[in-house]
Amino acid sequence: MMGEKPVRKPRPTLMDVARKAGVSRATASLVVRKSPLVGAETRASVEAAMAEIGYVYNLGAAGMRAARSRTIGVIIPNLSNPFFGVLLAGIDQVVDGAGLATFIAHSSESAGKQDGFVTRMREHGVDGLIVCPAAGTAPRFIERLTDWGMPVVEALRTVGAGVVDYVGMDQSGGMEGAVARLVDLGHSRIGFVTANLNHSAHDERLAAFRAAMARHGVASAIEIEIDPTHGEAMALARQMAGTPDAPTAWVCHNDVIGLGMHRGFSDCGLVPGRDMSLIGFDNVAETDLVRPGLASVATEPVEIGVLAAQLLLRRIETPEAEVEIRRVPSHFVERGSVGAARG
Repeated sequence: MMGEKPVRKPRPTLMDVARKAGVSRATASLVVRKSPLVGAETRASVEAAMAEIGYVYNLGAAGMRAARSRTIGVIIPNLSNPFFGVLLAGIDQVVDGAGLATFIAHSSESAGKQDGFVTRMREHGVDGLIVCPAAGTAPRFIERLTDWGMPVVEALRTVGAGVVDYVGMDQSGGMEGAVARLVDLGHSRIGFVTANLNHSAHDERLAAFRAAMARHGVASAIEIEIDPTHGEAMALARQMAGTPDAPTAWVCHNDVIGLGMHRGFSDCGLVPGRDMSLIGFDNVAETDLVRPGLASVATEPVEIGVLAAQLLLRRIETPEAEVEIRRVPSHFVERGSVGAARG
């Protein structure tokens, strides 16, 4: 009719593309932004949907988002623990593959140093941050990052309580395997050596040990907190070597402690696996270099690093995506440091 304006068909949106392709809006967004995180089959499906409904990516709106430094920040708490070096390798595998650079900082378990590194990284304009929070980090640390609009992923430890993406480990599977094996070998006096650090991984690991012991009807012989260093662990082992009724088996918070105790017992003429059983946690490469080899719980730091980096790249590309929580399974790895209970 004369005088009527033509009805304009609504411009197709990214949500229309997602519905047509049967994927989430976040996945569709990754495809249009040429992200390497999407599989070939999904990419083809989304691109076909775009063509069918006539969706055109708004490059003008994307221009503001394109002004990036192409660097990400990574803050880890303890470079002396080989676990974190392997974790970094997993992160670098993804970041380097995406053509980005990594700005690495070592907090030395200091929340204050951690805050300082965040300030420097913001000054350098990093596009996002992967952080394993230092011991004692308050939840406000993560809240500030999100208030600033900083894409962030927590790795191994969390203080964000589901506020940001997180990749950790399922402590229970590996701990159950370790305790079950010790019980099968006749051990009823099992001690746990933990780190005197206040963080979520510490709490989860101790809780997993206690739960496994309870499932097998075994009361913990002793739980000891020490500084997680080789020297402190060596000193503890030497002390326990001369203690009557000491545990016949030990589970350690990590391999740094486990390797230190291995050396300490050996210095006293005792052989792990013969005179007592000894199990570490993390399964770092060094556990297979001592003799007898140190049994441990494998926690897959490369996989944790890879997943953390993938989640961060997704968060940078799609800030509105739902928060993801990932936990990598752990499993017990037996070596010569475990054996039948004596006496």
